Parts: sequence; structure tokens; C-alpha cells
Amino acid sequence: MSQDVKQQKDEPQRDQTQDGVQVQAMNQALGASMDAILAQWQRERPDLDSAVMAICGDVWRAGERLRQGVTGNLSASGLDIAGFDVLLTLRRQGRDEALSPSALAKDMMLSTSAMTNRLDRLEKRGLIKRQTDPGDRRGLKIVLSEEGFRLADELVASHVQTEERMLGALSQEERDQLRELLSRIG
Repeated sequence: MSQDVKQQKDEPQRDQTQDGVQVQAMNQALGASMDAILAQWQRERPDLDSAVMAICGDVWRAGERLRQGVTGNLSASGLDIAGFDVLLTLRRQGRDEALSPSALAKDMMLSTSAMTNRLDRLEKRGLIKRQTDPGDRRGLKIVLSEEGFRLADELVASHVQTEERMLGALSQEERDQLRELLSRIG
């Protein structure tokens, strides 16, 4: 490790604000520093190259911070991430466009039983409608209600703003590089 990088890692983190939450406090809430964890493993199991643990740990922690930011953005809507995901999946299809529950589940990489529970909750809130499939009277199509469409439009705008704030420290080049690197692992 170069002296500059080591010196940066040893310096205390700056108090950066991320959606009103102190990044340093959030990092502390997520556990010990990755460098401390690596040092412990190097002491206990010097026969293992534990560097991959730090990479995975950093990815998991970043994912948790992003999840917390998205969840915070949704709090006023009364939606959880699952319901939000359904609304945005339907919204990106276009106004009055519908998907079958199985197509919706496939698009979202869910089981159909998990999708049924989500749809039930959203229908009770009046955010989606189940309609008979005109091509197959035995089938159903799911479409956003007017209220669901309006809410999805509001949420997607605030969602993008929230994600922009969370990724604000990255340049466009770094964002592109991050996407490319993450795509290599799944």
C-alpha cells in the first residue's frame, strides 16, 4: 500500500452529510472498519488472503447505506421497498400499460407467491388495479391506478434525487467504472 493511501486510510473520516445522516456515524453503526477487520484476520489466520473480505464487506456496507437512503426517501409515502419496486416496474411500462402477475414477478426476479402478497397490499391502498386479461379471460393484468401512477411519478423523481445525493462524491467516470466493475460480479 502506498504511503499516501495508507495516510488517507489512517486519517479520521470527514463528516460528510448524506441525506441528512452523518456518513461517519453511519459507518460506525455498520461495525468495525474493514482495515481493523483485515488486521484481525491477518493476525489470526495469516495463511489466508482475507483482502476479498474487505471488498465484499465494503460492497455490503455500501449497499446497506444505499438501502437506508432509499428507505428514508420512501418513508413519507408509507411504502416499503417491495411496494416501491412494483410501482416503478409498472410505471416504466407507460401509462395504462399492464403486466400479468407472472410477467411482473419475472421482471422483478421474484416468485409469484411473493408477488401476490405485494399486489394485495398495493391494491388495498388503491395504487394498482387487477384487470381481466382481454386476451385470456382466465388471466389477470396489473395496471397502476391514477393514484398509483401519480405516486410513482413523484417517487421516481425524489428517488433519482436521493440516489444522486448518495453518489454525489463520484465523478461520472467513477460511476461508469463502478457499474462496469460491479457488472463483472453479477
